[in-house]
Amino acid sequence: MALELDSVSRIIDGKVWIGDLSLRLEAGSFNVLLGRTLAGKTSLMRLMAGLDKPDRGAVRMHGRDVTGVPVRQRNVSMVYQQFINYPNLTVYENIASPLRQAGLARDEIDQRVHATARLLRIEPLLGRYPLALSGGQQQRTAMARALVKDAELVLFDEPLVNLDYKLREELRQEMRELFARRDTIAVYATTEPNEALALGGTTTLLHEGRLVQTGATAHVYQQPCRELAAELFSEPPINLLDGQVQGTEVSFAGCAHFALNADLQTLGEGPFRFGVRPSHISLAPAHDDDLELAVTVEVAEISGAETFLHVRNEHVQLVAHLPGVHDFAVDTPIQVYIPTHRLFVFEPGGALVQAPRRARAA
Repeated sequence: MALELDSVSRIIDGKVWIGDLSLRLEAGSFNVLLGRTLAGKTSLMRLMAGLDKPDRGAVRMHGRDVTGVPVRQRNVSMVYQQFINYPNLTVYENIASPLRQAGLARDEIDQRVHATARLLRIEPLLGRYPLALSGGQQQRTAMARALVKDAELVLFDEPLVNLDYKLREELRQEMRELFARRDTIAVYATTEPNEALALGGTTTLLHEGRLVQTGATAHVYQQPCRELAAELFSEPPINLLDGQVQGTEVSFAGCAHFALNADLQTLGEGPFRFGVRPSHISLAPAHDDDLELAVTVEVAEISGAETFLHVRNEHVQLVAHLPGVHDFAVDTPIQVYIPTHRLFVFEPGGALVQAPRRARAA
């Protein structure tokens, strides 16, 4: 039992919005669509829901071809970024509305509304109207309305993007727990790699309407199939450096050299691209194989209790994601340290050659 997209394409005004994409989502799974703005996440969800029909390819639900079946004839729910609730209806009536449309008996509606509201911790709010609710409570109401009908497919189009950090963390945890107990196919779209990691399940990377990689979230993060996958699944994007392996050492742009360590000794000679995640760069040596680079500060972006430090020298440009507040002045000379055992290695064409060993990732 699954949702299958078989080589679907969506073309609007001659532009490919979804290109020859195949994907299978199992019943009872939680699936994240991760990609930048305009990557095709919403377009793909609309094809899944039946709001749009693919120009090519087929959509199957539990083995049945539903390509031309409109959304009203499918058992699908969708939650959007905005708090879409009926302002003139109470929370109870908002949640009950799809059940009333389906013609369910009053007692069953009451039981399901209360059970769903209890799961989302809004049962005490059932008598209120949406305008009397906080943003988090309004989004919980919208989510409850989507979940109450027990749909086979529930689609979340960046539903937490308008909420503050604390509420987002809270609702993510609740969503994982909710769907762990359901046989529903859940699909959640986001632009944020950290949100995909927090949600777990499976992750599908999208770029310009095409599938880049799909698999268990941890695997896609730890084993990006190519440079683009590593860039998409990193915030800020992974740092990429041109390097050359010659003899027993690696050189970066002729400005830095280090010996091939145990993790890199299997590489043959020649050019490679080396990737290091911003969160792995530090201001002090922490490992025996750390590579020291002398750089100057371009800008220090302080965001709450963390700093995004942009640095460069005449050969390389890097971004470091540092815990704590680091208020460096522009053009300050500093040293940064790259743990060479945490380097990703790519072919010049972009394909992954080697990922860091997870045993060394701590």
